[in-house]
Amino acid sequence: MAKTNPRTRPSNKYLVELIKSLRKLSIEKKVKIWKVVAYELEKPTRIRRVVNLERINRVCNNNETILVPGKVLASGDLDKKLTVVAWAFSQSALDKINEKGKALHIHQLMEENPTGSGVRIIG
Repeated sequence: MAKTNPRTRPSNKYLVELIKSLRKLSIEKKVKIWKVVAYELEKPTRIRRVVNLERINRVCNNNETILVPGKVLASGDLDKKLTVVAWAFSQSALDKINEKGKALHIHQLMEENPTGSGVRIIG
């Protein structure tokens, strides 16, 4: 585990619990994807990933599961059926995603797919 400055650790209690759960699941299932996501979410908010729908639409294929360890914003449109998973969504991004595909939070994906198979991380 990388050393971090205590001032830059997440203070949101739900995020702290999610990070702990991600690390635990990574060890239990022997899968690296959850460890990578936990590492990305531990970063300070100002350098955490923020992705627009335009980028997601451009780099993804139809019927894919995409994980964004950060926030998804609504700039652009989706013309593909995708499952988009993230820590946070803007309300308009949620609406646009749910028109074509499905939006999930990270803890929901952990329950549905504990091995993380078929999931791509983008950012």
